Amino acid sequence: MGVLDRLVLRDEQWERIAPHIIGDERTRGSSGRDNRMFVEAVLWIVTGSLWRDLPEVFGEWNSVFRRFSRWSQKGIWWRMFAAMSDDPDFEYLIVDSTIIRAHQHAAGGKKGAEDQALGRSRGGLSTKIHMVVRGLGCPVRFTLTAGQKGDAPQADALIEGLPAKVVMGDTAYDSDRLRAEIAGKGAVAVIPNNPSRAKKYPLDKDLYAQRHLIECCFSKLKQFRRVATRFEKTARNYQAVVTIAATVLWLR
Repeated sequence: MGVLDRLVLRDEQWERIAPHIIGDERTRGSSGRDNRMFVEAVLWIVTGSLWRDLPEVFGEWNSVFRRFSRWSQKGIWWRMFAAMSDDPDFEYLIVDSTIIRAHQHAAGGKKGAEDQALGRSRGGLSTKIHMVVRGLGCPVRFTLTAGQKGDAPQADALIEGLPAKVVMGDTAYDSDRLRAEIAGKGAVAVIPNNPSRAKKYPLDKDLYAQRHLIECCFSKLKQFRRVATRFEKTARNYQAVVTIAATVLWLR
């Protein structure tokens, strides 16, 4: 099986994301020679290849990397993701996080580890992905922190401005502040009580059973090996990798 037989995007999937890219006939200045092959090259990397091992059919690896980094800086990957994740399902929001082991090559980015969303814990270097998904089980927003950061403080920004009838999370999100914010949205908090809590809140266990959708989402994202293990030195480029994988989930 040749390289071209392993391309990720079908024609109809490419047609959905093509209007949200740059460097084509609609853009002033020089146009990309083959935008689709460039996106496929990045997807080849995200699925688990090293940049230096990029097949020659996609072009010179360093040129592809520099273009990937420019798109990361300009927010193009996020723009594509935002367009695909415009989900009309306003019923559920489910928040959670997952720890990502960072390869030793991910260390050494400018501004230090904390600014690059890297932290040291018992397992070594790690990054934490904080994410919110809709009822369909696809991601709508996420952020990165160092691996040792707590979950509840990140939830505010994740759910801000997103309409919902129900917001779910595990016991890590059990705080009076977050419950009050959820109530302020006109939503119901479906969060188990922390065992140390004096005042107990009722829990709809049938609704809470739907929380498995975000676990399934993380599992699908980690099928992209450069999501499952962080190799990127900068938080910006690793965020782009996660964004690209999340976009593919919406295209499936």
